[in-house]
Amino acid sequence: MSAASSAAPAKRLFTLEDFHVAYGTVEAVHGVGLHIDEGEVVTVIGPNGAGKSTLLNAAMGLLPSRGAVTFDGERIARPSVEAMVARGVALVPERRELFGEMPVEDNLLLGGFYRWRTGRRDQRARMDEVFAIFPRLKERRTQLASTLSGGERQMLAIGRALMARPRLLMLDEPSLGLAPLVVREVLQVVGALRTHGVSVLLVEQNARAALQVADRGYVLETGSVALQGPAQDLLNDRRIIDTYLGLGNRHAVEAG
Repeated sequence: MSAASSAAPAKRLFTLEDFHVAYGTVEAVHGVGLHIDEGEVVTVIGPNGAGKSTLLNAAMGLLPSRGAVTFDGERIARPSVEAMVARGVALVPERRELFGEMPVEDNLLLGGFYRWRTGRRDQRARMDEVFAIFPRLKERRTQLASTLSGGERQMLAIGRALMARPRLLMLDEPSLGLAPLVVREVLQVVGALRTHGVSVLLVEQNARAALQVADRGYVLETGSVALQGPAQDLLNDRRIIDTYLGLGNRHAVEAG
């Protein structure tokens, strides 16, 4: 028996089934199904207005939804932020929502508040782990968050979420507003989070950059999954190339 065939299958960590999200009478997400295995980076790509951020926020419990949400084999009847955080899910929102008038170190400590509140006093050790992932944050530890560059603020937002030691990290448009070189740097770190035991659900409009770091991808169009598959297959799919990775899209990415 080969090593590949004898390897244990990856454990299913997070699943959405027949997932719907509506704003009043207007349904923005229709019957979406997706899953993430432990140690995977999964991306959801698609155009503006496709429902990507809505999907992420509802999965985190920030918006009402209907459908089946399962985490680590347990069905979550009514997703809420508190329920998801308690299970080990963290969200980095599109706007990052840092405390600009507080230094980097204090922003990070706030990210570990839930662990502190539940009796786990490992915030300094967690901060050292975050500094190992983002050495630049260690250099800036006493600076106010408002004085950081765009890339450094994104690193701080991710680092703050990692302070909670999440099993699943949800990222909403981490490349937004960043120069191409910085996008590459940030997403390379996102891809490397696998080695730290963190699975990632990455919502991105920059399809090329997202698919280059992800294991699998879903294409969301008008609130529904239009395509899905291994990230490398999607990168080579003519429909994806023509719609998201074509010449015009590439120029837009290069312009940053």
